[in-house]
Amino acid sequence: MKFSIKSLHWLAVFLFISPAFSWGQQANVNLEYNPQKNTEGLIPFSAPVNSPEVHDDRTVTFRVKAPGAKMVELPSGAIHTALDKGREPIPFTKGEDGVWTLTIGPLPVDMYAYNLRIDGVQVADPSNTYAAFTAMPPYSQLIVHGNTPAYYDAKNVPHGNVTRHVYHSAVTNGQREMYVYTPPGYNPAKKYPVLYLLGGSGELPSNWIFDGRVNFIMDNLLAEGMAVPMIIAIPNNQVIHRNHPKHTELTFDIFEKKMRKHVIPLVDETYSTIQSPKGRAISGLSMGGRHSMFVGFRSLDLFANFGILSAGDTNAETTLSQFLNDPKVNEKVDYLFVGQGTEEASGFMGSRCVALHEALNKHNIEHEYYVGGHGGHDWATWRHLLYYRFLPNLWKDN
Repeated sequence: MKFSIKSLHWLAVFLFISPAFSWGQQANVNLEYNPQKNTEGLIPFSAPVNSPEVHDDRTVTFRVKAPGAKMVELPSGAIHTALDKGREPIPFTKGEDGVWTLTIGPLPVDMYAYNLRIDGVQVADPSNTYAAFTAMPPYSQLIVHGNTPAYYDAKNVPHGNVTRHVYHSAVTNGQREMYVYTPPGYNPAKKYPVLYLLGGSGELPSNWIFDGRVNFIMDNLLAEGMAVPMIIAIPNNQVIHRNHPKHTELTFDIFEKKMRKHVIPLVDETYSTIQSPKGRAISGLSMGGRHSMFVGFRSLDLFANFGILSAGDTNAETTLSQFLNDPKVNEKVDYLFVGQGTEEASGFMGSRCVALHEALNKHNIEHEYYVGGHGGHDWATWRHLLYYRFLPNLWKDN
């Protein structure tokens, strides 16, 4: 079973309306790059107040109508990282009308997942119509705009399609889902390389579409002539409960079985693909980066291209010994990218990434190592890594 999301332009029927019309905050009419800028003085449909309101100076005002609450806070997260605020929650101020407010910033132009804490309870922003799509407890999405659409926004360029596939898996004994992006002008008579793109702990396949904006990133790169047309398959790499006591021990074997038995065969049967290691890449963020590393590196019969995003292993010499000591590894691997965000490089996550980079250097394995962007262990980093390094360099010599 499948359905298509045509370029994710669900609301194209409204295009007859005059471009001069000014839409209000979070109107959800067009795929605007500045949806949380208040242009008409209107509040989001069914919301009690405007929140968040993003100003042109990139400051942001949050509001919560909670007259009976004793405390409202912005907990630590991606916003704190961007503001260099540490890990302490930032308190709101209560007004006489029962509305709690907080103004912060300016923030770098980007998209930020956040939630609120009201009297100790973690909740999504009750007035924000933009949800951050995740399998974890509720988050909202803050979109801080610049003067023009960003590299991850929907622009007036040719768009590819995203299709959701639902299939039965004998490996996990249940129904599974996978999203597949096909580039603009996809032609079944032509063979395309395939990138298998994976999420992190608590992520769903849809995260790479709605939070990662990978389809728009790819559309924009193709319009700029900066990338090779490719199919991007986004399977669900959650194959065992994340809090299972043997998660680390079991997840890699289960995931490899799922890729070999279901995911790759489904993609190859449904789409016009290059069915060889050189025509396949595997990449992922955080836990997905570890899946790409531990499963991908031992599956050189399937993959010759790798993107390890915000992942690695401090015991790489032991855990990756077969790969590291393969005398023909540089002949088998076409492109290996290891990357992380500037603000995560000095922490635990960053140390794992550095350890992988150093092990690859020690064994003279050709790879690209990159640290960049303003983000930490969050979507600001993973969008940046895709657009500025990994996707432009993938199959660039084809």
